[in-house]
Amino acid sequence: MTKRALIIGGGIAGPVTAMALRRAGIDSDVFEAYDRGSDGVGVFLTLAINGLEALRVLDLHDLVCDLGMDSSVMEMSNGSGKWLASTRQPSRSLRRADLYKALRDEAVRRGVRIHHGKRFVDASSTSGGVRAVFADGSSAEGDLLIGADGLHSRTRTLIDPQAPRARYVGLLNTGGFADGIEVPGKPGAYYFIFGKRCFFGYLIHPSGEVWWFANPPSRVELAREELAKITPERWRAKLMELFEGDAGPMRDIIAATGNIAPGWNTYDFPTVPKWFSENMVIVGDAAHATSPSSGQGASMAIEDAVVLAMCLRDLPGNADAFAAFERLRRERVERVVRHGKRNGDGKAPGAVGAYFRDLALPMVMKQVEKRNALAWIHDYRIDWDDRVTAGAR
Repeated sequence: MTKRALIIGGGIAGPVTAMALRRAGIDSDVFEAYDRGSDGVGVFLTLAINGLEALRVLDLHDLVCDLGMDSSVMEMSNGSGKWLASTRQPSRSLRRADLYKALRDEAVRRGVRIHHGKRFVDASSTSGGVRAVFADGSSAEGDLLIGADGLHSRTRTLIDPQAPRARYVGLLNTGGFADGIEVPGKPGAYYFIFGKRCFFGYLIHPSGEVWWFANPPSRVELAREELAKITPERWRAKLMELFEGDAGPMRDIIAATGNIAPGWNTYDFPTVPKWFSENMVIVGDAAHATSPSSGQGASMAIEDAVVLAMCLRDLPGNADAFAAFERLRRERVERVVRHGKRNGDGKAPGAVGAYFRDLALPMVMKQVEKRNALAWIHDYRIDWDDRVTAGAR
């Protein structure tokens, strides 16, 4: 009898996990809290080469590489216009909405059932596995439940009521797409500017459209209601003020943006003590959210999906498979979280910190390039034909 998994969350991790499980011979249903087209916060994201290669395992690489643009170079400068460093980071940048739609449509094409408007509220054990209960009063039963439900995961708190909250890292996020403007640079490169009061990044799409984001510092974590009250025009005014006097095209890009995205807080998870219970497990941001500064959030979730499917394929019991999954993944993902935190700390260090950052960054990045110091992130590959054992590490 084929196993059936209940997957909570229809962002990136959910559909990819469903397709990985399908390749492993496991049936699944994906339950998404929002109606179709409600793709959550964000503007665009980066898939690093390791994430793209994990997609290749599932024959999804070409699908994704038809979207977005290459973004394999990073150029960094400060608010005075001084060039600081350049480095290569093979990756592709994509609109979130485009990636979500492509993955969901492909999952459905492959036979995955995706249910919208199903907000997960509770779960309980059954004689054969687990029952999920949703806010509309409906329920579903399966052999196991996978929480791909993101930073504010309900699955995580059901597995461990004492699970820590996500750590706020002192930065806000917003961004958008600007048309009809020419800015310095060329397609295929990220341009990062350490402004005196705010960090800014932009890319130039081959069409000429400029994709951008900004990270205004905020020592106070804003409540969801407070963020919702900040209109696009208030964001525009705030950002114009933050970048006043800085060298770079930031103000021109912001002025040319028709609609600035609603803002959101930036978080990470240094560690989540419990990833699984008898019949439930968490993946992606639910288990190990990393700051966007790592450029690895989506890639880590995709890697999780493939590795978990292999563990469930090769080990007979859910608990053994979940334990192997954690052993194979925890050290790597927590190291990525630490890496992302260090990168994020350089975005709003204060005047003294900025002086030493600008002094050290050229030398640091030169050594990173020379020693290929980030190979541990980008060279990671998953071989579907490897067999997972109970003591896997």
